Amino acid sequence: MSSSKQWDISKALAIASAFHLFHNIGKFCAIPFLTIYFRHLGLSAPLVGVIIGVKHLVSVFWAPGSSFLVKTKRKRRVLIMMSLVLSAGAGLTFTFYPPADKDIVLRRCNDTHSWRNRLTTAGAMDLNGLEQKDIVFESPQTTPAVSTLQSIPSLPQNPTSPYVTGRENADTTGISTSVLNIHTEVDSSTEKALGGDRRNIHRVAARTTSSPHTLNKSAHKIKSRHANSDIPHQSYLFFEEHKTFLIVLGVLLLWEVFAAPVEWTADNNLYEYLDFVDATDRHGKLWIFCYMGACAGSSFITLVVDNLSCFFTANIRPFSLHFYGYSAFMIITLLISPWYPIHVSKKTEHANKTMKALSLIGNDGRVILMTITVFLIGAVGSTAQNFLFWKMQDVGSTELYMGLSITVALLSEIALYVFKTKLLKALTFRWTVAVSLICLAIQFLYYSFLWTSWAVLPIQLLSALSNGAMWWSVLSVVDDVATPGTERSLQMVLHCLSYGCGASIGSFASGFIIRSFSLAVLYQACAVALFLWALLFLVVQPRLPRVKKINYSRLLAADQSDMSDSDEDQDKDWLVEAMKEETKFRKW
Repeated sequence: MSSSKQWDISKALAIASAFHLFHNIGKFCAIPFLTIYFRHLGLSAPLVGVIIGVKHLVSVFWAPGSSFLVKTKRKRRVLIMMSLVLSAGAGLTFTFYPPADKDIVLRRCNDTHSWRNRLTTAGAMDLNGLEQKDIVFESPQTTPAVSTLQSIPSLPQNPTSPYVTGRENADTTGISTSVLNIHTEVDSSTEKALGGDRRNIHRVAARTTSSPHTLNKSAHKIKSRHANSDIPHQSYLFFEEHKTFLIVLGVLLLWEVFAAPVEWTADNNLYEYLDFVDATDRHGKLWIFCYMGACAGSSFITLVVDNLSCFFTANIRPFSLHFYGYSAFMIITLLISPWYPIHVSKKTEHANKTMKALSLIGNDGRVILMTITVFLIGAVGSTAQNFLFWKMQDVGSTELYMGLSITVALLSEIALYVFKTKLLKALTFRWTVAVSLICLAIQFLYYSFLWTSWAVLPIQLLSALSNGAMWWSVLSVVDDVATPGTERSLQMVLHCLSYGCGASIGSFASGFIIRSFSLAVLYQACAVALFLWALLFLVVQPRLPRVKKINYSRLLAADQSDMSDSDEDQDKDWLVEAMKEETKFRKW
């Protein structure tokens, strides 16, 4: 490398900011909504938890591993570009797998479409497996043609024979002048037997408008067919669900292998570039562009999905737009990647920095307590990331509110960042962590009682304290306890323990808790655990030894104007200042 080369730091940061902005727009077009997509595929909560848990494990080990491998071969830019291309293609793979609920397109259509008005009303049944071509409007021989099928309500609980009702002012003799509602009632054993053929039941319901006995006969025929089948119906459903699970798991693992190295490798490259030009302090502002990209991606894609007409989405499932958006922005990011700042240091790298960071965790009581805290945050936080949208969907929320919930949470963190320094000084580390844990517990308790779509937005404002303030306090302690050269390594280790290992364990456990109890119980249990840990943290943290290590490498990088060899300005000497800080810290 030429010694006369000019380093344009501002330009490098602008390119890196644009790279991470577009990458996060694409990432948040799809990743936060994956569990909703898995639910559309018919996967249960335990299987969804296993898929997301495995995804976190692959990311936490493969991202740094792949970055280290290419580091020795100096193929970092190639890795970034290939990962972007392959992850864009892998994301599109999901668009070819049909959801179990094929009625999604019909239910999302604009109200102005006349055929949509014929299918949905307030309280209408969720027509699982119903396609537009399956709805046939026929006129029975005994009655005039019925022009409109107003609604097909859900199955009543009382196990009686099927019956037909009209509007309030219609009787059995005047059925030709009213729009019919077909009510199908079967006992629990019949419903299990009919599960795979629910589409046939709806087709029969749409055609049978005068004779309820016809529907009853058809139901019993389908039940008999399954009863006489070589494979029991429950076994068939079990096989289908697990086949879907294995296919989705395989595709997602492939996707994660391609996508995981991008962010890790790019961020490390930028940090090394800035470190070479002594400007690592400017690296700390990059997260704002990542957050802005996440806000734009989650809001943009949900706004598009919720407002597209049926004409456009007739042959494209609405959820596929999430994956199209992801792939499109990965390609845009790819166009920026050739100019991404990368510097390959000629100095021998310290391969044992990670081991030193791990040794700090085992030797310092404060770091041990902090590590357990961030692990717990990652474990319980994964339950919100995985299943909060399920809860919102259960109360009738559209994807727009889901995207807005992400946006409100992230914007609140950006807004509070302005007061970061004052907040940490006012509360101190111990109380900042305790307040963050309590705020997160309040959020989970609130989630368990969620009653309508918009109700999630106000509580997301607490994310500024529950997530933002928590990590600011953690990073401030890292700067105090880390030995020279291990600050970033310790930060990355804590990040992996929280968003990798903790999130993985939380995902595995939460799915089975939901199956055994409920989603509301899961959130209430998380709230109780956080309240108890906040109390324990307040009791234990003051009793741990507080010895601050002097980070000489950080002090040497201080402004030379703060140093003086004169006796009058001796108080400004960096060593004296460091010793004073250490004395104050011991007293505190």
